[in-house]
Amino acid sequence: MSDAKKTMTLNLTDAEMRVLEELAKRKELTKTAVLRQALRLFQMVDARLAAGDKLVFEDEKAQKKAELLVL
Repeated sequence: MSDAKKTMTLNLTDAEMRVLEELAKRKELTKTAVLRQALRLFQMVDARLAAGDKLVFEDEKAQKKAELLVL
């Protein structure tokens, strides 16, 4: 697999761009780095769901769990 980079154009709504900019600022990353991390996370979640795993958020303090359904 080649590590050559490709360029693409991404059209975001104003709200989506604000979220991306806020995440980049909060994480001290570039917007590109945030999108790369998001892509890797989505790839991992998709693979785990395809294998039959569930995605669950747990609040230990409140002793609550919530399953996230991904379409």
